[in-house]
Amino acid sequence: MSHGLRRLFSLAVVFAIAFLAVILIRNGPDGVTRFFKWGQPGSENGFRPEKYTLPDKAPLEPGDVELLARLDAEYAKLTEAVTPSVVSIDTTSVRAERQIDFYGRQSIRNVPTAGQGSGVIVSNEGHIVTNHHVIAGQIPGQERIQVRLHDGRKFPATLVGDDATLDIAVLKIDGDGKSFQPLKFGDSTQVRRGQLVFAIGNPFGLGETITQGIISAVERTLSETQRGLFQTDAAINPGNSGGPLVNLRGEIIGINSLIFSTDTKNPGFQGVGFAIPSNDVKETLFSILEKGRPVRGYLGVEMRTGEQGVTVSMVLPGGPAEAAGLRADDVVLNYDGEKVTAVDQLIGLVQRTKVGKKVPIQVWRGGETTLDATIAEANPEQAAARRRDMMQAMQAIGVLVGDLSAQDRARGFTGVMVTEILSGSLAAPLLRPGDLIVALNQAQVSNAREFYSQVAASASVQPTIIHFIRDSQARQVSLPPLPKKEEEPERTK
Repeated sequence: MSHGLRRLFSLAVVFAIAFLAVILIRNGPDGVTRFFKWGQPGSENGFRPEKYTLPDKAPLEPGDVELLARLDAEYAKLTEAVTPSVVSIDTTSVRAERQIDFYGRQSIRNVPTAGQGSGVIVSNEGHIVTNHHVIAGQIPGQERIQVRLHDGRKFPATLVGDDATLDIAVLKIDGDGKSFQPLKFGDSTQVRRGQLVFAIGNPFGLGETITQGIISAVERTLSETQRGLFQTDAAINPGNSGGPLVNLRGEIIGINSLIFSTDTKNPGFQGVGFAIPSNDVKETLFSILEKGRPVRGYLGVEMRTGEQGVTVSMVLPGGPAEAAGLRADDVVLNYDGEKVTAVDQLIGLVQRTKVGKKVPIQVWRGGETTLDATIAEANPEQAAARRRDMMQAMQAIGVLVGDLSAQDRARGFTGVMVTEILSGSLAAPLLRPGDLIVALNQAQVSNAREFYSQVAASASVQPTIIHFIRDSQARQVSLPPLPKKEEEPERTK
């Protein structure tokens, strides 16, 4: 071998040793091994298959968690029993929308709308209970309601009747009655805090969904029309509205209605959902099926919440209260055997009382006395006339208020919030939006309905003292009584 070749060979050996040294330093012995195996079968791109052995035995046997295994099986059994009764509801319609063009001209146009919710079959004939707000806001005659059953079948549905106050609607689908699987109503008076419940529905339009939780609270009041609700931590989301809340027997104990959410633009479940008790739903269902409308009890009084009970502000003429001998300033302590503590509670008790029933009412009038009132049926026309009179009075007074939010009530605030002051009204120079009104004429105010009724009753006969909070300071103003309307002279024929 020539000197030149020996020198070249020596340099190659030195280079190889240096290269292997670098690989060894960077990757250790495994790096050198991978280098020599590179390009061999089964090691494409330098990858070598890994050995693996998976376990073939569970950590626990069913007998080790016997109670949980039985509970798991029973959850599945309950789900299989109730889901065939739950339906998805899709609505399409148009709503009237006012629009103003560039020149200030007004017109009405029909805007297509779509809605989605849940419901539950409650009769062999195909009657379905859902929420009023699921089918609300549609122009009569132009709505289209489609119901999809558990097995995928679709039916057109007709609206039998609804109750906007309770937020309940009754639909009807036609078909072979034997193919419907209705769900039984349970007794909501037997519901207790802490008991297990299941919510079934169609959240976000995803399809049939069941969630599990407990009853967190009963008799939860959110507003004048949302009283006596069940609160649950079973997950309820948009689209669950109208679906059933069931107990361990698979009975309907409530109709899921709304959720509490701090995000009003994108509401979602935060552990607080509400359902309408089944007994209230059932009474409205029977009224709608038998009379075509909801039927509610009527007593005929205006009231305000007092320290010991509910104080009568005004007895309306011709009503059951007047016939029973109730007077203004009577304090109602007990209604039909139930202690009365708030106006909303008493309104709910009266409305749920069967029309024609004679009810004992215990009042304080310098001493306790009991009066018997025969509950009449609420007349929507009289109520509408009363509201018109109230609105005329409020127009002159000029104070518009709103109920406090659930967050404000949770922080301990009570009263109503001023939302608007009408220009040129009696209140214009005295109050302003954002004021927190807590009382009228020393009587506490709990909600907007109570405020309006008390102001309308007071302002027509006397000055009205409004107690409110502004900038964390308690204040009060006095509104003069409204001028009485002059009666028109009788015309001679």
